Amino acid sequence: MSYELTGKLVAKYDTVQRTGTFKTREFAVEKTEDIGGRTITNYVKFQSVQDKTTMIDKVNIGDEIKVSFNIKGSKWEKDGKVNYITNLDAWRIEQILSPGTDKGVTDTEYMEPLDTFSSTSPDAIDDLPF
Repeated sequence: MSYELTGKLVAKYDTVQRTGTFKTREFAVEKTEDIGGRTITNYVKFQSVQDKTTMIDKVNIGDEIKVSFNIKGSKWEKDGKVNYITNLDAWRIEQILSPGTDKGVTDTEYMEPLDTFSSTSPDAIDDLPF
């Protein structure tokens, strides 16, 4: 199942080589919403893995972006203690360009895809009944 979140890029971190064959990179997005007359701001940290670690290079801090991601969870046990870990795995980023930007967009908001899967991932299929 895949999800999307739109907000402002506020941080991007260096790529971390976790093992000889596995690497990750994290970035954070600020999401501001008006809920019942109150402005609520949340900060959401995503991770990208393997060949997706470079997709964040194409956007700058402060840019409005739409992140497509999957929720991944794992169970971790050590010394008799159990811990649950949740990751938001980003697999696509689209930059949201405002009217009048140097890309020639003048009348409506425009999203430019920056990176996508080359094939359809089973995790990326929307299976909601509505």
